[in-house]
Amino acid sequence: MRSQLSERAAILAAFLIGAGGGALPVSAAEVTLRLIETTDIHNHLYNYDYYRDRPDDTMGLAKTATLIRRARDEAPNTVLIDNGDLIQGNPMGDYLATVKGLNQGDVHPVYKAMNLLDYDVGNLGNHEFNYGIEYLQRAIAGAEFPYVSANVFVEDGDGDPANDEHFLDPYVIVDKVVTDAEGAEHRLRIGVIGFVPPQITTWDRAHLQGRLVTRDIVEVAAELVPRLRAEGADIVVAVAHSGFSAAAPQGMDENAVYYLSTVEGIDAILFGHAHRVFPGEDFAGEEIPGLDLEAGTINGVPSVMPGFWGSHLGVIDLTLEGSEGAWTVADAKVEARPIYERRDREIVALVEAQQDVLDAVRTEHDETLAFVRSAIGTTTAPINSYFALIQDDPSIQIVTDAQKWYVERLIQGTEYEGIPVLSAGAPFKAGGRGGPDYYTDVPAGEIAIRNAADLYLYPNTLRAVLLTGAQVKDWLEMSANMFNTIDPDSDGMQELINPAFPSYNFDVIDGVTYRIDVTKPPRFNTDGTLANPDSSRIVDLMYDGRPIDPDARFIVATNNYRAGGGGKFPHLDGSNIVIEAPDENRTVLVNYILERKTIDPSADGNWSLAPIDGDAEVVFTTGPGAAAYLDGRSDVTALGVTEDGFARYALKLGK
Repeated sequence: MRSQLSERAAILAAFLIGAGGGALPVSAAEVTLRLIETTDIHNHLYNYDYYRDRPDDTMGLAKTATLIRRARDEAPNTVLIDNGDLIQGNPMGDYLATVKGLNQGDVHPVYKAMNLLDYDVGNLGNHEFNYGIEYLQRAIAGAEFPYVSANVFVEDGDGDPANDEHFLDPYVIVDKVVTDAEGAEHRLRIGVIGFVPPQITTWDRAHLQGRLVTRDIVEVAAELVPRLRAEGADIVVAVAHSGFSAAAPQGMDENAVYYLSTVEGIDAILFGHAHRVFPGEDFAGEEIPGLDLEAGTINGVPSVMPGFWGSHLGVIDLTLEGSEGAWTVADAKVEARPIYERRDREIVALVEAQQDVLDAVRTEHDETLAFVRSAIGTTTAPINSYFALIQDDPSIQIVTDAQKWYVERLIQGTEYEGIPVLSAGAPFKAGGRGGPDYYTDVPAGEIAIRNAADLYLYPNTLRAVLLTGAQVKDWLEMSANMFNTIDPDSDGMQELINPAFPSYNFDVIDGVTYRIDVTKPPRFNTDGTLANPDSSRIVDLMYDGRPIDPDARFIVATNNYRAGGGGKFPHLDGSNIVIEAPDENRTVLVNYILERKTIDPSADGNWSLAPIDGDAEVVFTTGPGAAAYLDGRSDVTALGVTEDGFARYALKLGK
């Protein structure tokens, strides 16, 4: 293991060896404690894709439950913890929150399942707040285990953080009777402290403003971990709904796990939020001081992040040495166990679903199926997102059209009437970590609620911001980080798409026309800071057929995440929001289709990639379903299928 564990073992040895004979006290023992983590389930209880209306072996707590029970059978001493983003994320979550409702005393289906599995502790994720505080409180009341959240406080309005009360208990101490290697029993007090991204007050401003405040994860940990130790915790487990970033901390950081691992007194970290797997290939090639993929440690602290939607189970085995009141971590083993794997481009299930978990939530599953199959209109053309990252796309067009329609009606008769309305949308389903089938693909004909949910995955609420023409251009410049910088003089194939840039941050803005010159370096860093002041990837930006006026005013329809600062786009920090709509973007889309009855989702071609002088060849990957929509186009050439099942294409950008 890393040096930190070695140092702890040395301290323990010094404690246990007597000054005289050096023999271990009779009460000294070795105990293995297994920490088991689920995270980012996002209401995926069944191994079922409601958007595609078919079973899916890559997801589902019912499948993860098989790994949970297996992990418990293998080890005598276990603690099972969930790390949040639990009650939101698929149509079942939306159906329960917005259609069926959850009355006081009702047990949310996620807790029907989790109570069966006998969880020990739960931590809040950022999406727990999407449906409001009251809904969250009714939901977690059904959990037969405690919840923690250390950096969320009740807003008392006095401006003094010193007297702020926690929204939930910041930590708990789990008392366990554990068995050592010789079969003897010991009392072990396990401190569990939880954290959530402090940005929840921005992302869910409508629900939380004036009610909750947040503080920096690392700052709160440094304050409370010693207190947790002083209250008798033998070991401390930090459960952080936060991702990994080794960038210099700015304060109130969303992805704080790297620096959380440096807080004295933390013995293990269970993390999540970023939908990645640690230790695993997601972090391969990252040369970061203190990151040890083989050992599964961050700055010497055993750490695990088990994917999303139940795809993996996090397991940390801590070897503890000592006795009551003086336990020390001497060694650790870390792994993220998958529920499936890819073999020859095929998904192979590694476990079966647990029938009792499926049975516990069957009623809600059946109700969700009926909900998503309800027809709302007709589309005259297919809607897919296979080419959303290389050209204007119908799956974004229908969303931006609906948002524009909604905002234009809202501003009638207000001070904003007459200001041009633009509309921003992004491809939510564009492959990436979701896999080669993670694309929107709606055939022409009847369109159902499940199709609308497929077009707009998240329960964001609609927002509109007031910007200048220059700020609109900066928004598009930030979006252009989707593309790598292409060398026009290179004669080798170059990857067009930057896989580190999330597709949900690739905003297309309708209402203006423009081209993207990928031979230029990005103007902005991904944190929104200026990278190349003299570079401009956005060219020929026009409004109403003329070059856009940098000083002209525009209202841009978007969502609460982006308007409130999500993605760290320049000029978007919540300060210029002029419309805070009560409706979700997805509800706006459904109502738009209901009113139109028949829609034509064809993209209007308002943006394109600028032609490149030279011999450069660019390549991109998409889903294999793209082959059905090539329509004999001459600018795209199939290159085969990758090992992980994506289709690979060459794209001509020459003049």
